[in-house]
Amino acid sequence: MTTARGTMGYIAPEVFSRNFGNVSYKSDVYSYGMVLLEMVGGRKNISSTTENAPEAYYPEWIYNLLEEGEDLRIHVGEEADAKIARRLAIVGLWCIQWHPVDRPSMKGVVQMLEGGENLTMPPNPFASQGPAGTSASTPARRLNLQLEPIAELE
Repeated sequence: MTTARGTMGYIAPEVFSRNFGNVSYKSDVYSYGMVLLEMVGGRKNISSTTENAPEAYYPEWIYNLLEEGEDLRIHVGEEADAKIARRLAIVGLWCIQWHPVDRPSMKGVVQMLEGGENLTMPPNPFASQGPAGTSASTPARRLNLQLEPIAELE
């Protein structure tokens, strides 16, 4: 591949930097995960305004809600629809893991979408970690737009 092409926000990290791995079919899995998350919320994955600052990066906001056991704050007609939305969100989060080795194959994605069993939450894709989830126990970080003071040492 000589140049990167695609829509910002849907392009896998490895397309921009080989530090995340090689470009492969898993790059398409990443893009599909972003589409799933967009379908759940009915909006793009990056807010064009900062009026809803905590929701600025939609995938991270969704991850934090699910991690804390909160509802997805979307309006659905029936309880079954809410379960479908939750399933789509969890599968989408599995698909957008930073490192390609941590993402499922498309066959795995289809199995997760069709399966009746409970899905487990993926490792936090927004935490600082190496490939294969070496720090998967890292708790979800909240998007904090204010700087914290740094204590000076004497």
